[in-house]
Amino acid sequence: MGKSSSAREAADAGFLEFATGRTGQLYRSAYFLTGGDTHLAEDLLQETLGRMYALWHRTSWRGRRGQIDNPAAYAQAVLVRTFLSHRRRRSSTEWPTHQFPELAGEEGDPTLRLALLDALAQLPPTDRAVLVLRYWEDRSVEETAEILRASSGAVRVRSSRALVRLRALLGDSLPELAAR
Repeated sequence: MGKSSSAREAADAGFLEFATGRTGQLYRSAYFLTGGDTHLAEDLLQETLGRMYALWHRTSWRGRRGQIDNPAAYAQAVLVRTFLSHRRRRSSTEWPTHQFPELAGEEGDPTLRLALLDALAQLPPTDRAVLVLRYWEDRSVEETAEILRASSGAVRVRSSRALVRLRALLGDSLPELAAR
């Protein structure tokens, strides 16, 4: 019981440290992916962390061949795939209206933020995922393609088209909102 028990405790401590450090960023990404649905974002975060915990004990994160070099990037990929899988499984969606999370310490114009969240929520899930990864997470085209299991060209095209759709949804209000 001695060696395997201490190895499991060390793995649990490592996962707890990882989860504590990444939860905020993963939640913010989930929040934007879901178009501001705090409950679904929490569910996606919980499922992502659950999958990461199950994998944590089976995987060496030290960069061995065939293993995962970057657990933070892998967790982000798990989150996006979980979101896209959830969207495919769900036949109907419910979107609460006039309810937005209370985010302490946020600066900026709430009107612009709400308009962007509303427009993001109207985009198809894959378009939303591409925009969040590329422009919120500041990921490269190649990283985004890897996470979405798509080609770099497909990510470029989808990104371009999603931005056009987003601009159309925001219409003439974006310059007016951004000038505030």
